[in-house]
Amino acid sequence: MQWYGTIFPRIKAHVPTNSILEIACGFGRWTQYLKDLCKNLTVIDLSEGCIQYCKQRFSEFSHIEYHVNDGRTLDMIPDGSVDFVFSFDSLVHADESIIEAYLSQLPRILNENGVAFIHHSNLGEYRTRLKRIIGIPKMKGLLAAVGILDRNLHWRDWSVDARKVEALTERYGLRCISQEMVKWGTEKTFIDCMSTIIRSDSAMVVPNKMFRNDNFMQEARNLLQLSRLYSPDNKQASNQEFRQTR
Repeated sequence: MQWYGTIFPRIKAHVPTNSILEIACGFGRWTQYLKDLCKNLTVIDLSEGCIQYCKQRFSEFSHIEYHVNDGRTLDMIPDGSVDFVFSFDSLVHADESIIEAYLSQLPRILNENGVAFIHHSNLGEYRTRLKRIIGIPKMKGLLAAVGILDRNLHWRDWSVDARKVEALTERYGLRCISQEMVKWGTEKTFIDCMSTIIRSDSAMVVPNKMFRNDNFMQEARNLLQLSRLYSPDNKQASNQEFRQTR
């Protein structure tokens, strides 16, 4: 449900396509869907264990190529060979240097009208305001108790935010065409951002649209309920939950 209700609606304008690159594939949580949206899929991860797992999991699919990288380079990807770059729920923990390293290589690997969809941290937006507070003993717990500060910031990186990513794209001959900031398990803080990025010479260049989606977590809760309602594996639990909501 997270794929079909959250991710796919945000990328459907760019897929299916010929070639997709997935950055930080992990154990193939999203690979299982991306493989059906292209003729050639390349997945990379800094963990050799993750890559070996994916090789075994998707061994019957001959159109998938696998690479272990150092967590920041794309030297194995040929010039102008990628239509769509995808990374979700991995680079939110990456610092500015890693995000910059990946962004700097997109102009080389993307074809002229290629698109990248990158999910990254937005916690840097709050760095000045919150870092000093969090550094004061007991202050974090006190502010969380009175509802001023979110208790859990989900290990997002403090050095990255939407504006910084937008500036980095322009530095490297790219353009952000949309950036959606969301609260990810938080009540006060838009800790995440999903940036859609193209080359500056793309025919799709438009002014960047920035949107603070205050309803993202409600969307997630609704999808969770739907998943439990319609999943055969959770039929008994779903029936019980449904009766409780009546």
